[in-house]
Amino acid sequence: MTPDDPIPISALQHYSYCPRQCALIHQEQAFADNEHTARGNAVHRLVDTPGLETRPGLVIERALPLYSEQYGLIGKADVVEFLTDGTPYPVEYKHGPRRQRQHDDLQLAAQALCLAEMTGKPVPEGAIYHASSHRRRIVPITPVLTQAVADTTQAVRQMLQAGRLPPPANDARCKECSLNDLCQPAMIANASTLHQLRATLYDDPEP
Repeated sequence: MTPDDPIPISALQHYSYCPRQCALIHQEQAFADNEHTARGNAVHRLVDTPGLETRPGLVIERALPLYSEQYGLIGKADVVEFLTDGTPYPVEYKHGPRRQRQHDDLQLAAQALCLAEMTGKPVPEGAIYHASSHRRRIVPITPVLTQAVADTTQAVRQMLQAGRLPPPANDARCKECSLNDLCQPAMIANASTLHQLRATLYDDPEP
C-alpha cells in the first residue's frame, strides 16, 4: 500500500471493532460468513442496488459512491437523502441493535465527511437504521467524531503500510466475529503467553 492509496470507509468500522479483524480483511483479503454477516448481507441487499427515488421535498440515492481527498477515504453510502437545498443526509443500514461502542457512528461520520467534500454542503447529522427495531437513530457529526475519523484513518493506513497482523483481542468480541476460525485468538494468545513464560523461566527473581 502506498501513502496515497485511499482507505475503505468500511475499514474504519472494522478497525474500531478490532484492529486484527481489519488487517485480516483489508490486508490479508480474508473473509468468512456467520449468522451476523448473513443477516447484515440480507439487510444490505435492500440498498446495494444503485438507484434514485424522488419524494416530496426529498431525493433518495442508494449505493452512492463516496470519496474524500482530504481524509483519503473511499467507499459507498447505503442511502443518501438529499433535502430541498441539496444538503445530503446519509443513512447507514445495520441489522442488529445499537452497539455499545462507536463502530457504526464512525462509519457514518466518514460518509458524512465525504459527502460534505463532494457536495460543498455541511452535513451536520446522519442516521443509523436498525433493521431489528425498524427505527432510526440520529447521529450528530460532532468535532469529536470527525477527529475520530481522521485518527482512525491514519491508524488504519499505518497498520496496512506496516504489513503486520496486530495481536488478537481474545475477548468477548471474538465470539461475534466471523473470522474467529481464521484468527484463532485463544490459540495465539496462549502461544504468546507460553513464549513469554519460557523467555523468563530462568530469570533471577527480584530481591
